[in-house]
Amino acid sequence: MKIWHRQLGESISNITYHHLPALRWRNFRLFFGGQLLSMSGTVMTQQLTIPWLVYDLTQSAWLLGIAGFVQFLPTLLVIPFSGVLSDRWSRRDLLMLVQIVGISVSLALTILTFTNWITFPILLVLSVLNGLLKGLDMPVRHTIVTETVDDRADWGNAIALNSVMLSSSSVLGPAMGGILIATLGVKYCFLYDTLSYIPAIFTLLAMRLKVRPTLTLTSLSDTLHKLREGFEYVSKFQPIRAILLILALQGLVGMSHVALMPIFAAKILNGDATTMAHLSTSAPIGSLFACLYLSVRRGIAGLERLIVVAQVLIGISVISFSLSRQVGLSIIILVFTGCFSILLISQ
Repeated sequence: MKIWHRQLGESISNITYHHLPALRWRNFRLFFGGQLLSMSGTVMTQQLTIPWLVYDLTQSAWLLGIAGFVQFLPTLLVIPFSGVLSDRWSRRDLLMLVQIVGISVSLALTILTFTNWITFPILLVLSVLNGLLKGLDMPVRHTIVTETVDDRADWGNAIALNSVMLSSSSVLGPAMGGILIATLGVKYCFLYDTLSYIPAIFTLLAMRLKVRPTLTLTSLSDTLHKLREGFEYVSKFQPIRAILLILALQGLVGMSHVALMPIFAAKILNGDATTMAHLSTSAPIGSLFACLYLSVRRGIAGLERLIVVAQVLIGISVISFSLSRQVGLSIIILVFTGCFSILLISQ
């Protein structure tokens, strides 16, 4: 019996590693598991708990939009510098820094909500900190993936699985957040977020990464020179310039419904925090389907047509969502919106 169980386990492992070769690597498995838990708490806080708490405290759509703006503006400003830092210093150390500061911010939110000292201005300040952390985190998180896989042939699968992990955490986080808000209250969402950082920190410490050569930037002027080189490359290379313009357009006019989700849940659809959780989970479910499709896709033929089609379908989906007055229909529309969004931004 033991031999049969061992053979069955080996067969399952062989099948898994054949179709998902990135999982062969210990560092990637540690990264995948730890970040799945950490990101579920982060997504729960940023996309569900803070917006719902802001609206609960203020009952103002204007202030809700302000809160969303101050959270994402620092991300936009920090990302270019984060890319330079990820070339200069250890990406694992940078990611560890993000985890440590992140758990500190989450712990502060936990204490303030448990003691009923939380206010809208405090939420704004902590939202800015979250935005700064996200701006530092995003480029480092995506570039460190290739360091966790030793075989270059498995990089594509690792990148796709990283997208699956992010989408899965976006499903898990709001789903758990809705349950916690409905049963225990908002403060337990922040407590979960705080605890979710712990496995991420330990898995990062357990990873054994190869030492890689890093760029040496001797001064601020050198750093600015590297940034200028990057902007010049983007401006002269037409394919990247076109893709970035499309993504900027999507971020500017195609994501506003996310910041206003509490308004849709409470006022337009006459729901509560559970409705908010269902809506927040819907788009990530569609994103997960798209990531699974991309993880098994081979080659780049036809991607340019897929980008154009996805952009058009995102617009149709967002318009349809704004006109919907039924929770079930809105959920279905958001599933398609999430799917098309990932097909657009992952190309």
